[in-house]
Amino acid sequence: MVDYISEIDQYLKRLFPITRSLTGQGNRESLQILQEILPLKILEYFSGQKVYDWTVPREWSIKDAHIKNSRGEKIVDFKKNNLAVVSYSTAIRQKMKFSEIIKHLHYLKDLPQAIPYRTSYYNNDWGFCLSFNDFKKYFSQDQEYEVFIDAGFKDGSLTIGELLIQGQNPQEYLISTYICHPSLANDNLSGAILTAFLGKELLKRKLNFSYRIIFVPETIGAITYCANNQEAMRKINAGFVITCVGGQGKFSYKQSYNPDCFLNKFIERIFQDNNIEFITYPFDINGSDERQFSSIGFRINTVSICKDKYYEYPYYHTSLDNLGFVSPQAINVSLNLYLDIIEQVDKIDNNFTFINTKPNCEAMLSNLGCYPVLGGRLNPNQNNKSKKTQRDIISWLLFLSDGKTCLADISSKIDISISDLYEVAIFLEKKGILKKVKYER
Repeated sequence: MVDYISEIDQYLKRLFPITRSLTGQGNRESLQILQEILPLKILEYFSGQKVYDWTVPREWSIKDAHIKNSRGEKIVDFKKNNLAVVSYSTAIRQKMKFSEIIKHLHYLKDLPQAIPYRTSYYNNDWGFCLSFNDFKKYFSQDQEYEVFIDAGFKDGSLTIGELLIQGQNPQEYLISTYICHPSLANDNLSGAILTAFLGKELLKRKLNFSYRIIFVPETIGAITYCANNQEAMRKINAGFVITCVGGQGKFSYKQSYNPDCFLNKFIERIFQDNNIEFITYPFDINGSDERQFSSIGFRINTVSICKDKYYEYPYYHTSLDNLGFVSPQAINVSLNLYLDIIEQVDKIDNNFTFINTKPNCEAMLSNLGCYPVLGGRLNPNQNNKSKKTQRDIISWLLFLSDGKTCLADISSKIDISISDLYEVAIFLEKKGILKKVKYER
């Protein structure tokens, strides 16, 4: 178990106030801070580049924004909360009546104390976000308002952080997180910080496989990265999209597009081994960047472990998803779960499974030195019904190793951890009774 609680707390506080969006200095500043944790390579993709059906957007920057009432009082202020301006708003300085400004105000009647998070990435528009309580307090039909947004666009670039950790085997797993949200703690500052410390830990370890870690602005960043790294990405079979890992609710995981993928089974096994209650969400086309990585051109099976998944908690995309909602302790627990999964994934080559070389009736286990000398016991599990003996594990493993069933499925069937099962399989392989074969999914 690793303990980064204190460090996570410090980085939450440093990174939370930064204004991030699809592009801009806030993203670069955030990645530069994360470089203190792991040696990210910073990639810049220029505005106007065609990336499949999309185009890398112009770079957006904002200095200030507010709304003043007729008495000159600031009633909405970007400098007090950077969610107050719709991301990618155009510049404006104008006086307008209530009937004009109301079309550009966003609030939540069902969560009246919260400021919503809204974007206008691909529309030439502007807007402000405020709590419904403040809307009722400060806005009325008989008032005139001064609207000011000091923002602009330029031909710049979209910024991505990348780290490729080389293992003994060039086969890669993908680890992706997104960095485009301003001042939202669970979605997804928690995921970016966890990913940084996950990379830090993986760098310390002797790894069998390689890991491609990327920090991207959601959707357009993933598309841009895929377009510019197409050959490498098409070789990746599986990976993780890390998001929403620091909330107060239950753990959950979103399955990969192929529900039979070994990653789903590994995650469920590890939840069970740690006695963690969890919610299973099937793959859905709505969500994060799994829909890019799992598209027809790539078909990467990506899963997400969450602690308060996006869409599923009431504070999602509001100012109440703040540092009071997440905890460094929760992020640290999520980090250890991800490490546990990757340790097991890294140990086992999931392109292979095992086949029993003696499939006709049961093998004579005494020849392997693992059958009790004294026979005749009526119930082999009568002393401890919950704990399987090595003989039980061997017998079940030989019984189920037909060359068509992966270790994750066998693990679920006989309720043994995948890593323990793998050690027994290697033992039997050395004895010549199991043979490693290509696993055809």
